Amino acid sequence: MKKILLALTAVAAMTASASAADLASRPYTKAPAPLPVAPSWTGFYIFGGGGGGIWDADTGVQATVGGAPILGFNQRQGGDGWLGTVGAGYDWQLNQNWVFGVLADGQFGSLKGTIQDQGPFAAGNIKNDYSWAAGVRLGYLIAPNVLSYVNVGYSESHWKGTTLFSTITGTPIGLHTNGFDRGGVFVGSGVENNLSFFGVTAPGWFMKTEYRAAYYDNKNISELSDVGNISNGRDITFKPLVQTVTTSLVYRFNWSGPVVAKY
Repeated sequence: MKKILLALTAVAAMTASASAADLASRPYTKAPAPLPVAPSWTGFYIFGGGGGGIWDADTGVQATVGGAPILGFNQRQGGDGWLGTVGAGYDWQLNQNWVFGVLADGQFGSLKGTIQDQGPFAAGNIKNDYSWAAGVRLGYLIAPNVLSYVNVGYSESHWKGTTLFSTITGTPIGLHTNGFDRGGVFVGSGVENNLSFFGVTAPGWFMKTEYRAAYYDNKNISELSDVGNISNGRDITFKPLVQTVTTSLVYRFNWSGPVVAKY
C-alpha cells in the first residue's frame, strides 16, 4: 500500500512540474491598443489671414430731389484688390457629424474700382477699405479633423469718398463724393482642417479657406461741389456685391487632438 501511495505521489509531482513548465513557456501577448477617441469641435477659436476680392455694382444717375432718372442707360461698374481678415467664433459639436457655431470678423484692405456720371463726363476712384460681419455657420465633418461649412449673417462695409475727374482730360472737375457705410447680408462656404499631418503634431492649429459673397443695400451717392460742399443735383446710384476668397490660420483653444485611453 505504501509503495502504491509513493508511486501516485511521484506521478502527481511530475505532472505538476510539467504543467508549470508549459505555463512558463507560453509567449506574452500584448493587449490590443485602444481605439482613439475623436476630438470635439466644441470651443472658442480665433483666426487671421488674407486673400483677394472683387466687387461689382449696378449704377445709374438720378436727380437728387425726387429721384427721377437723368440718364436712360445704367451701367455695371467694378473693382478688385487685396484684403486681410481677423475674427473669432465659438462652435458646438451637435453629434458625430454636425457642428453649429457663431462668428464675427473684420476685413480691411483695398478693393478699388470706379464710378461714373456720363452726363458731365465725370469719373472717380472708389474703394471698399474695410467691412465687418457677424453670423452663424453650420458644418459637416467629412473627417474627424476636417470641417466643411456654410455661413450666413449681416455685414457692413465702408466706401471711401472720391474726387471726380473729367474722362476727357483726366483733370479734376471741382466735384467729389463723400464716404459712406452700407449694410447687407452675406453668405459663404469653406473648409477648415487641423494642421497635424505627415507626422507633425500641431494641436489647436487649423487652416481654413472661405468664399464669401456680401450683398449690400443701394446708396445714392451725391455729387458735391469742392467749394461749399453743395450738391449739383445729380446722384450716382450704387448697389454693390462684394466677393472674397480668404485663407486664415485658426487657433482653437480647447483642441488637444485625438485622445487615447491609457491603462
